[in-house]
Amino acid sequence: MTATTVEAPPAPPAPARSQRLRDPAFWADWAALVGLIGLTIVFQALNSTFLSYGNVQSILVAAAILIILSIGQTFTIATGGIDLSVASVMTFAACAFGWAFTQGWALPLCMVLAVVTGLVFGAVNGALIAKGRIPDFVVTLGSLSAASGLALILADGKPTTVISPFLLKFSTRGIGLFGWTFLLAVVIAVITHVVLFNTRFGTHVLAAGGSPEAATATGISTARIKIAVYTVSGVLAGLSGILLVARIGASSPAADTTMTLNTVAAVVLGGVSLLGGRATIVGPVLGALVLTVLVNGLTLVGVSQFYQPLAVGIVVVLAALLMRFQK
Repeated sequence: MTATTVEAPPAPPAPARSQRLRDPAFWADWAALVGLIGLTIVFQALNSTFLSYGNVQSILVAAAILIILSIGQTFTIATGGIDLSVASVMTFAACAFGWAFTQGWALPLCMVLAVVTGLVFGAVNGALIAKGRIPDFVVTLGSLSAASGLALILADGKPTTVISPFLLKFSTRGIGLFGWTFLLAVVIAVITHVVLFNTRFGTHVLAAGGSPEAATATGISTARIKIAVYTVSGVLAGLSGILLVARIGASSPAADTTMTLNTVAAVVLGGVSLLGGRATIVGPVLGALVLTVLVNGLTLVGVSQFYQPLAVGIVVVLAALLMRFQK
C-alpha cells in the first residue's frame, strides 16, 4: 500500500497593520500610552512651554505620589476589590509623621511610623474583608472616614510644619530631569512588576481575582491574598504620606479625596480589569502620568480648575468604554 501524506493547512496570515489599527482591542490595550502621546502633542501645540525642562520635571514629580498609590490600588483591584481609603490613609500617615516629628523623634523613626500606620490600616481592611466577609466597598469607605477623623484628631485640625533639610533635598533634587521622588516611584513600579509577574504571590493574586472558587480549589488561600494586597496598598499609602510631607513641607489633616478617585482612574486607564484577574503595573503608571499631564496641560492653557475634574471624568469614561474590547 502507498502511504498518503497529509499536509498541514497553511497558517492564517497575520493581520495587516491597517486591520490592527481598526481593531478596538488594539486601542484598548494601548489607551494610556496613546493618550499620553496625544495629550503631549496637543498641549505642546497650544503652549510651547509644555515640554520645557522645568515643566516636564514638575510633571514627573507631581505624578510620583499618584503612581505609588495607583500601584497599591492595582493589587486590590486585581483581586476584584477596591480600596477607597488610600488618600485618607496617606493623610493620616502624613499626620502621624508630623506628630512624631514635633515630639522630637528621629527622622527615620518618623518614616517608620508613617509606613506602619499605612500597614495597620491595610491589614485591618484586608482582615475585615477576607475574614469578616464584609464587602470591600463598605470596609474601605469606613476606613476612609476613620482615617480622616484620626488625622484631624491627631493634628488638632491644623497643619504641622516639618522642616527637614533631607526631605527638602529629596523632594527638590534628583538626577537630571528625574526627581528623587519620581525615581522612587519607578523603583517601586519595577519591584511590584517583578512581584506580580515573576513570583508565586503574583500568580496567586491574579488567580484569586480571576476565579476565587477555582483558586481555592487549587489550594490558594484567597483570604490571605486579600489581606496581603490590602496590606500592600496600605504600606504604599503610608510611603506616599512621607512623600506628601516632603513635597509640601508640612502634614495637613485635610484629605484630598480626589486622589482616591484618580488612583482608580489611573488603574482603569492602564487596562486593569475592575472585575479582577487581569492586571499590569506599566499601565497604571502610564495612566497616572496621563492624568497628571492632563491637569498640568489644562492649567498651562488657562482652563479653569473647575473644568479639570470634568475632563478627567470624560477621559476615564472613554477608557472604560475601550476596556469592553480588551482581549
